[in-house]
Amino acid sequence: MTVQQTASPPSRLASNKRRRPKGLRFFVYTILSFAFLAVLSLCWFFLTASGSNVRLMMADTLITTQHRDWAKYLIGSTELQKRVEAYWKSFDEMGDEKDKGIVQIPSSPNAQTPVTVKKELVKIEPISGTNFKGQLVTISDPKKLRIAVPEKVGKGEKVSSMVKRTGAILGVNGGGFIDPNWEGNGFQPEGIVMSGGKIFYNDKGMNGTVQVVGIDKEGRMIAGKYKISELVDMGVQEAVSFSPRFIVNGVGQIKSQADGWGIAPRTSMAQTKDGSILFAIIDGRQKHSIGATLYDVQEIFLEHGAVTAANLDGGASTVLVHNNAIINKPSSEYGERYLPTAWLLYDHPETAPIKNVWEGLDIRKIDPSKW
Repeated sequence: MTVQQTASPPSRLASNKRRRPKGLRFFVYTILSFAFLAVLSLCWFFLTASGSNVRLMMADTLITTQHRDWAKYLIGSTELQKRVEAYWKSFDEMGDEKDKGIVQIPSSPNAQTPVTVKKELVKIEPISGTNFKGQLVTISDPKKLRIAVPEKVGKGEKVSSMVKRTGAILGVNGGGFIDPNWEGNGFQPEGIVMSGGKIFYNDKGMNGTVQVVGIDKEGRMIAGKYKISELVDMGVQEAVSFSPRFIVNGVGQIKSQADGWGIAPRTSMAQTKDGSILFAIIDGRQKHSIGATLYDVQEIFLEHGAVTAANLDGGASTVLVHNNAIINKPSSEYGERYLPTAWLLYDHPETAPIKNVWEGLDIRKIDPSKW
């Protein structure tokens, strides 16, 4: 009699041994897939035209921050230096073209002229784009604007403080300043500061040339490259230094997003043909708003009829104050920065308590890093 033997059921241990190779293979395949995708991504990022465009935009964005040196990991130290120099050269060239006088400031009505409808002095409306949100301010009377400066020697002042202290209706951050390691005290401007028709600060001399953003005695916006003596002869009343002027005689100077100096918080100023002043204040480096390029700002201004436009200090300096409240969301985790200048709006600007805080100081001895 033959006894038929049956195979015993596989043990749980043996079953586990058979399953382990499958799990291991899946893990290995997953790692290899990720590695393959990473290599493909790097090839796209560094070797294709579209990837290079993204890489350059990222580099330009870093260049506008306190982490400028990080851009070298994207484009190399040599290319970083070339790119910065190319931007400054183009900004300088944008300031050369002469203004053709397109802006026509309405004359004050008298007995012989028909009564015109009075415009509201200030209007604020939201603006937005693919990556940004912000505010567009329209000031109907450019002569109501003044450049304000800090009250105390040795330290800048927050725009909200300037607004409250001087009784202004509205305030926007102004020109550039010396900012060692992005930790400056905000007291020492760059270039020129003019307020009420007087020179408050000048580090170039009367024959020196500056990139300026200002308003003359007729209410016309002055932007571009000028000698200090020219500004005085032209009757410029309010002015700070910054660049570039990117709309000239109604024509945008920035040709594409790629030339828009990266994505960042922005403050820019423009004027329409009827004399109205526009300020674009755009948040950046935050979840609700990454930021805008100068090309984005240029397109917004052109849509609203700007014939002249120029950049002001942006980044962590960007702030809009109205009726003693901060309207935008400054990008710095510490809130507003201490600044040397601001554009302030008044019902009666001639009575604004603005004094020259640098009067009598040797500007060569100012320490912009000392708090």
